[in-house]
Amino acid sequence: MKILASNKKAAFDYDIQETLEAGIVLTGQEVKSVKNGWASLKGAYVVPRLNGEVHLINASIPPYQPANAPPNYQPDRPRQLLLTRKEINSLSSQTEQGGLTLVPLKLYTKKGRIKVEIALARGKKKFDKREKIKRREIDQRIRRALKIWGR
Repeated sequence: MKILASNKKAAFDYDIQETLEAGIVLTGQEVKSVKNGWASLKGAYVVPRLNGEVHLINASIPPYQPANAPPNYQPDRPRQLLLTRKEINSLSSQTEQGGLTLVPLKLYTKKGRIKVEIALARGKKKFDKREKIKRREIDQRIRRALKIWGR
């Protein structure tokens, strides 16, 4: 499994409840671009639609060869995710009820196919984020002190 793009900010901004793997519908040049590692999940999110489909919004995938790209190519276009009907119904009901959101965590290859790991997550409050930063800094100081003391 080769990770092609990841959303590092998602773990900081959201409390992840559960994760799910989904396929993604891409064109040929988008597949080449993603496999080269040019994709970005920064600011991307997942939306269940009324017609029973799930779309990845704001994921940026630039064209593989910009000179040969179609004139109307949009790098940030919504891309359909491939999930079972049961998964789609479960996700849409959970996002409507409990203030949860769907966030893409990473793009990766699995048996030659490009997959997206999406997470059902709850947004963190500002004080939770500050607490995490404080905890990280304290742990870092402890590691430094132990490293110096251990010499």
